[in-house]
Amino acid sequence: MSTQVETMNAQEVANRLVQLCREGKDMDAINELYDDNSISIEPEGSPMTGKTVGKKAVLESTNRWYSSVEQLHSVHISDPIVSGNFFACTMNFDITFKDQGRNAMDELCVYEVKDGKIVTAQFFYNTGK
Repeated sequence: MSTQVETMNAQEVANRLVQLCREGKDMDAINELYDDNSISIEPEGSPMTGKTVGKKAVLESTNRWYSSVEQLHSVHISDPIVSGNFFACTMNFDITFKDQGRNAMDELCVYEVKDGKIVTAQFFYNTGK
């Protein structure tokens, strides 16, 4: 008797990512939903690395971002919009960074899903440049 595990579709991955992020479980979201060879792309001029390859590197980059945060005042994450293997959501932060002071950060996040895992995550936000 063989048991086949059903792969999540893009809508299910999107819903799960938004749920975990709304709960403040961003690292769990990466561990659970990102492919081992996933790619994360930040905008040019961002203090974050432009292109990060591999789930381990994405986790390290996310940890670096969190270590730069002094206080997270509020976060709002929109419901996802899904089209085929892609989905997008917005993330809005009221945040105080250790080196930059308090900022309002509005971000558009676009994800590509293959075989039930996020293979590409690309983020768009104003870098001030």
